[in-house]
Amino acid sequence: MKNKGALLIIFITIFIDLVGFGIILPILPFYAETFGANATQIGLLSASFSLMQFIFSPFWGRLSDRFGRRPIIIMSLFFSSISLVFFGMAKDLTMLFGARIFAGIFMANFSAAQAYIADITTLEDRAKGMGLVGAAFGLGFIFGPSIGGILSSQPILAAIESFFRNTTQIDISGVLTEHPYRIPVYFAALLALANTIGAFKYLPESRTAEEMAATRAEGKSTHSRFELMKKSLLKPVVGVFILLYFLVTLAFANLEATFALLTEYVHHYTSAENGYLFAYIGVVIAVVQGGLIGPLTHRYSEGSVLIAGIVIQGSAFFFLPYTQSLASLLLVTGLISVGNGLTNPTLQSLISCNTDRNKQGGVLGISQSFGSMARVFGPAWGGFFFDHIGVAAPYWSGGILLLMCSLLAWYATMNMNRSQQELVH
Repeated sequence: MKNKGALLIIFITIFIDLVGFGIILPILPFYAETFGANATQIGLLSASFSLMQFIFSPFWGRLSDRFGRRPIIIMSLFFSSISLVFFGMAKDLTMLFGARIFAGIFMANFSAAQAYIADITTLEDRAKGMGLVGAAFGLGFIFGPSIGGILSSQPILAAIESFFRNTTQIDISGVLTEHPYRIPVYFAALLALANTIGAFKYLPESRTAEEMAATRAEGKSTHSRFELMKKSLLKPVVGVFILLYFLVTLAFANLEATFALLTEYVHHYTSAENGYLFAYIGVVIAVVQGGLIGPLTHRYSEGSVLIAGIVIQGSAFFFLPYTQSLASLLLVTGLISVGNGLTNPTLQSLISCNTDRNKQGGVLGISQSFGSMARVFGPAWGGFFFDHIGVAAPYWSGGILLLMCSLLAWYATMNMNRSQQELVH
């Protein structure tokens, strides 16, 4: 690693941000249901956030190439806190949609953070660096959903009401228990604001003034957002990996949008129990991406790890709707988490390693944009299949798509190896 200090700071920044994201994840379906939303509408709620990410991620990524990663990350964190306040203040489903759309517009920190990692790592350590981003994601899933589940549980809310009554003489009996999902949302907003202040104070810039000036000059003369998108997709190596990232994310977004509904339907889990389950998923992802991805990619190659990850995920999808006990549910979700932990950092590393240094933010923003587009269609697909075809339909269709993706990953890896051999000779 070229700059371990900066790597630690960006890791902490991403971790705190994803704790806030993780707080929202298990309660969002239940919160939406309090406004009368069905599975299809819940899927569309997730899709609205991702649609805005699809539109704006390349813009923010390219802007981070020109003016630096630091201001884009700080801006994104600040507006994330504002959007969460609006989300908690929602009075109806329309306001929920508005808050998620606002959040999606300014959700630029993930692609900028990946470009930040690319700036401060060597090509050999790129997958390990991207794995640390994934580990922060996994750790966020450990703490965030647990906090969200605990803060929305009736005993905790009743204890908070009792505290107010006994210490301030303010009687808020029933206020929190009638709106149990607002408290974790406001806590997530406060966490995002604290993260904004921390990033402003401690996060250094990863790009030099000369690099940013060179990118601005190049951008003015040759590359618009759409030209960059077109050129990236038409590249025989990068384009296939971006397409693969879209398809893998599409399958996983289909699962994400319906998972809490599945556990509620099959296992009768509450938001608190889903929070603990998401925490377990986070532990597995953090272990894989924080400790295993570096040694595995050094020993077997990123392409081999990518293919293995996709196959593990796809195979486990088929068994998910048929889990009847906690043990079987933990086994299957553990396999899905292992597969996901292997897939995402290797894909981002492969995209980054095959991209010019001065275009890292733009191209990684485009890959995130396609990931966001997948999160538009994935939740809509999952919610519709869940409502109109059957509980198992989202997972069977997702598993089939992932196994097809393993073939595309094999093709992409062979194409990359062939291109590298041609450069050598």
